[in-house]
Amino acid sequence: MVSPRRSVKVGGRTLSVSNLDKVLYPADGTTKGDVIGYYAAIASTMVPHCRDRPATRKRWPDGVGLEGEGVFFFQKAIGDDAPEWVATGTIQHKQHANAYPLVNDEATLVWLAQLGSLEVHVPQWRFGSEGEALNPDRLVLDLDPGPGVTLRDCAHVASLVREILQHMGLEPVPVTSGSKGIHVYAALDGKQTSAQVSAVARELARSLEADHPDQITSVMKRAVRGGKVFIDWSQNNSSKTTVAPYSLRGRGLPMVAAPRTWRELASPALRQLDFREVLQRVERRGDPMLSIAAGLGEADPLATYRSMRDAAVTPEPVPAPGDVSHRNEGAPVFVIQRHEARRLHHDFRLEHHGVLVSWALPKGVPTDPKRNHLAVPTEDHPMEYRFFEGTIPKGEYGAGEVRIFDTGTCDIEKWRDDEVIVTLYGERDGGLGGVRRFALFRTGVEPPQWMIHLMEPTGEATPEVATPRRKAPMKAAPKKAARQPVAADAPKPMLATLVTTQRMRGLDPSEWAFEMKWDGMRAIITVRDGETRLISRNGNDVTAWFPELAGAHENLDVDSAILDGEVVTLGPNGAPSFGLLQGRFGLTDDADIKAAMREAPVSLLLFDVLELNEHRCTSLPWTARRELLEDIAPSSGLVAVPPSVDGTADEALELSRTHQLEGIIAKRRSSPYRPGSRSKDWLKLPLQDNAEVAVIGWRISEADPRGFASLLVAVPDADGGLRYAGRVSSGFSSDDRRRFRAQFRAAERKTPAVAVPASDRHDAHWVRPTLVGEVTFRERTAEGRFRHPVWRGLRPDKTVSDLRA
Repeated sequence: MVSPRRSVKVGGRTLSVSNLDKVLYPADGTTKGDVIGYYAAIASTMVPHCRDRPATRKRWPDGVGLEGEGVFFFQKAIGDDAPEWVATGTIQHKQHANAYPLVNDEATLVWLAQLGSLEVHVPQWRFGSEGEALNPDRLVLDLDPGPGVTLRDCAHVASLVREILQHMGLEPVPVTSGSKGIHVYAALDGKQTSAQVSAVARELARSLEADHPDQITSVMKRAVRGGKVFIDWSQNNSSKTTVAPYSLRGRGLPMVAAPRTWRELASPALRQLDFREVLQRVERRGDPMLSIAAGLGEADPLATYRSMRDAAVTPEPVPAPGDVSHRNEGAPVFVIQRHEARRLHHDFRLEHHGVLVSWALPKGVPTDPKRNHLAVPTEDHPMEYRFFEGTIPKGEYGAGEVRIFDTGTCDIEKWRDDEVIVTLYGERDGGLGGVRRFALFRTGVEPPQWMIHLMEPTGEATPEVATPRRKAPMKAAPKKAARQPVAADAPKPMLATLVTTQRMRGLDPSEWAFEMKWDGMRAIITVRDGETRLISRNGNDVTAWFPELAGAHENLDVDSAILDGEVVTLGPNGAPSFGLLQGRFGLTDDADIKAAMREAPVSLLLFDVLELNEHRCTSLPWTARRELLEDIAPSSGLVAVPPSVDGTADEALELSRTHQLEGIIAKRRSSPYRPGSRSKDWLKLPLQDNAEVAVIGWRISEADPRGFASLLVAVPDADGGLRYAGRVSSGFSSDDRRRFRAQFRAAERKTPAVAVPASDRHDAHWVRPTLVGEVTFRERTAEGRFRHPVWRGLRPDKTVSDLRA
């Protein structure tokens, strides 16, 4: 049945879409809605590589088939049913003229996706302002592997191509094609014709073939390509097209023509990327092909900025066109400036695509989430502007006093034409007062306006920790339970993202470092004025719990610092024991603390540095921060820096198993430190077990009345029945929690299906054990309950009768 059409607004245009649930890539279930979502999300990055180029579309109306054998057709002419707002360019062929769509905006890209246009192909030239065909502004070489040739072989040939192009004064960028091979692009100045560029590309291919006859061919015949990489130079012909950078491919899986870095191409783990990976990469790293887009005649993003300023008069930075000397290589940055012009306002600037995208805030930065402030978009500013303070002379644009209100790094969660969500990490004494999260959005009123909204900070609830009973000579409980003071000035630790073993094993050791995962208590350590303080993950000062660490600064070669680490206690087997460490939590009586120090001595393991001698280090790459840490701290003792693993993930996992540790952490070598953020630049893989469980109940959630706080689960016993296995409170999304609640209505019962301890019955509601899921866990208690279980997902392919002890 054909689904009804519905109207959506994209980039200010109204489009009709339908069949969003239709599966276009059956091998992994990617739907038409997913394809449209991808193209909408990647539009701001992809469009500069397509703008003003006639687009040929490769359409799969019914999907690609399980192995890419689906029916497709090419479409060149725009067609009679195209929206009138789609820009076009006309090409005169021998006997007719065709009007081609120009992919110049997000709406056009989404319209093409709605038609099943999975692939977009464009030539290496653009239309000019009068509709004429310009000379090519980029060169492309398609490295196509013949039978028996791998992607790594193509990468080797790409490096040979790069060397020649660099000798020609060109700086190429590689693109894994999303199919089998690699494309290599280089920007041109537009002075040569297509015929001239094709001739140069052909000679380059022939030259490489002559030097490497066993590896390379420039001959079109397929019969001679066995065991060789074919360098296809012909795509520089004015009548030829190449799949556009960031276009999907009509293969068995939704792979993408993905721009890459040369460092990636050198990786032994090089592979093609799917659209989900590409979106994550662009969000994290930006566009590796941005320099090509800038060299392709793309509009100068600072042209407006320069036109409004006289570099001979204003003290503001006015870089020359093409000057990228202040390009930022670390985490994205922001600056907020207090600007006393005709009216006092603040200028809010975020790094995006090599410039500072800017808004003026007439009423300043919002401090109340209930009150939004007007945000007026202004011209993009150069990256140098993040350092600017001074007086703009009278008579000049923006005349008045400019002072930095706050500056630092940022995490951009979303960037669309109508919405931006960003977390700012300000200076310790900056105007923001620390970490702040904002949304900038365009309203639907006429004329459209932008507003800025202060969002509630993202964070995770800290689970309750039950302190176990302790053996003599320690007392059963502390004399006095005291709440620890909150350290409001301490940053939150950076958090890692949980991944699968397969994902971890696919990481390139040249880009990732591996560390051990310690079964202890995470802490931020501040050293200042001859004192050491330990701050827990939830912001509490816990220095008093660990008196032996109060003098940690004496083991460090530093005057002041903010460090990240783990407090651990070693068990009888020499591995960290969280159970022993728990006995140290919350003690306030001196005798109890001294006894605990004897029974469960602790060590402090350091693995990162956020600040050193009042110099902020969070924007430095991990490699630089690691060197600083190793310079100031010992490698063993009460305070130590454990070594990282100089090898593969498998080697790190084996080391973790050998020493009975909790797992491993992978850290991108180029990554900054993002306080309070769960980042995909840090990945974690615990050494845990999996189990299939039956859901027998749920507990009320005060935070979400439509959801639940935890599920109560059971596992099969040796007699073929079920026994209680504990509660699972993490691993669910809000949608999961509400969807499960809806399912529970039909399965309610008054009593639990298995025996449940009274301590776990509080606020519990019971259901028939019909729902089967899977959890991961670290270990089981003596009673057979899971320790630290995490929900992995439902198993709709199994029933409770399928569970086995």
